[in-house]
Amino acid sequence: MPPSGRGQSGDNAVKPPVSVLSPFRHKPFAVIWLATLIANIGTWMYSAACGWLMTSLATAPLMVSLVQVASTLPVFLLAIPGGALVDIIDKRKYLIVGEIAISLSASAFAAVIWFHLVTSWNLLFFAFLVATGEALTAPAWEAIVSLLVPRPELPMAVAANSVSVNVSRAVGPALGGALLGALGVPAPFLLNAVSNFAVIGALAWWPEPTRAASRLPPEHFTSAMIIGLRHARYNRHLIATLIRAAGFFVFASAYWALLPLVARQQVGGGPTLYGALLGGIGLSAVATAVLLPRLKEWLGVDGLAHGGALGSAAATALFGLASSPALAISASVVAGATWITTVSSLNVSAQTALPEWVRGRGLAVYITVMAGALSLGSAIWGEVGSRLGVAPALLVAAVGGGLSVPLLRRWRLQTGKGIDLTPAMSWPSPAMASDINPARGPVMVIIAYRIDPKNREAFLEAIEKAGRERYRDGAYAWQVFEDPGDNSRFIETFFSDSWADHLRQHERVTKADQVQEEAVLRFQIGDGPKITHLVAARSRTATRKAKRLHT
Repeated sequence: MPPSGRGQSGDNAVKPPVSVLSPFRHKPFAVIWLATLIANIGTWMYSAACGWLMTSLATAPLMVSLVQVASTLPVFLLAIPGGALVDIIDKRKYLIVGEIAISLSASAFAAVIWFHLVTSWNLLFFAFLVATGEALTAPAWEAIVSLLVPRPELPMAVAANSVSVNVSRAVGPALGGALLGALGVPAPFLLNAVSNFAVIGALAWWPEPTRAASRLPPEHFTSAMIIGLRHARYNRHLIATLIRAAGFFVFASAYWALLPLVARQQVGGGPTLYGALLGGIGLSAVATAVLLPRLKEWLGVDGLAHGGALGSAAATALFGLASSPALAISASVVAGATWITTVSSLNVSAQTALPEWVRGRGLAVYITVMAGALSLGSAIWGEVGSRLGVAPALLVAAVGGGLSVPLLRRWRLQTGKGIDLTPAMSWPSPAMASDINPARGPVMVIIAYRIDPKNREAFLEAIEKAGRERYRDGAYAWQVFEDPGDNSRFIETFFSDSWADHLRQHERVTKADQVQEEAVLRFQIGDGPKITHLVAARSRTATRKAKRLHT
């Protein structure tokens, strides 16, 4: 089952083609785009039906909001492992297996409803189960778009995927609401299970391009996750995006979580109205997407995102005040327009902050923060709704969303857009007296500098920036030392888990990193610094055995 927003990754530094239709010249992109559109319509039918079904099983706002929690919490828990797997194994095969698992769990959910066995708690269980598959496959869908079109056409492919997501968001809920009313509750759940076979067929048909074989063994799963998290921790452009995302989604989650109760209790409508409200959000987002380039040119990146956050707060307040279908639909129009302006700004900011080697894991971190904020916010606003009522909960969330805008202004978006993140390949190969097993480790790198003591503070400031680069590229335990007996001598050290990991670090240094390294080398007196590589004389297993022998 395709998650909303699948495949939206790209490099905005590349000049885009003239037309958004350009990617459709490539048959694999066109086939998979159409298949994901069909499956995403099924996803949004299912999502709308889940929320509405819960209102008939349990009327407490907290229980209704837990549907949103069950749908987003697995993403928070599992997106990062999924991102690590994407960078290690065959993406196409991984997606096929994942989508089959999603189809089976969706079919089981539909069967439970068909035989009238559904309860509020097993509804939450199956919603969580289906979302687990989506969470594990979401980073892979983000990553494969670069395999479907040439690099210069990535921005237009991203735009086309955005159109697909918002069209399905507009059509799916309205269609799901109509089917609920006409054919009964099981209909949208059955159609969702069937629609997902479209992407399975498209992926099975797609002959994934052959990738150049790496001279290094695949990364270990645990190490890949740790390195991805370490990169995110020391990537200031991504950190700013994550803070802004958390601040936005925790308040914007309120109307997504409580919308079924707005339609049923506040307005007194049925499933058709609920589908229309969700469809209104999608249609408004599609219409606003056409205007985004002009709005961005007029307001700037941060102005657009701030305006979107304020508009989202206004939409939340309108939902809280809605007592008629007209006002609720007006709130949906505002919500759709402001949702896409903010989310698109955040997505592009995350994408442009990441080099290619860690794109899957970095986007998984962004997805995790987004899902975590949505899950936390949904639970909070559901609890507030249970205690104070739906309308007061939405109004409180609206006030919080509005106040968050000035508080988050210091963290700017898309600051990494103009940075050259292509590999520099500037590090020379290490000198070796004999071949080294790639699995040996840990590896210690020692770099000896000699500088003019009067430049000490400027040198330390420059090398600390280089230290953050070492961390981003996979090193750990970075440190710089000075010689108390020779105040011109400084030693930089850092570690890698294995020889293979260190060689990967050579390939990960970007041209932007190279500029920072050159800033450090300008302080060097005489010939370049002396670089020494040390590999653990014993493996970790042998060291542990030796310790046991001596205890």
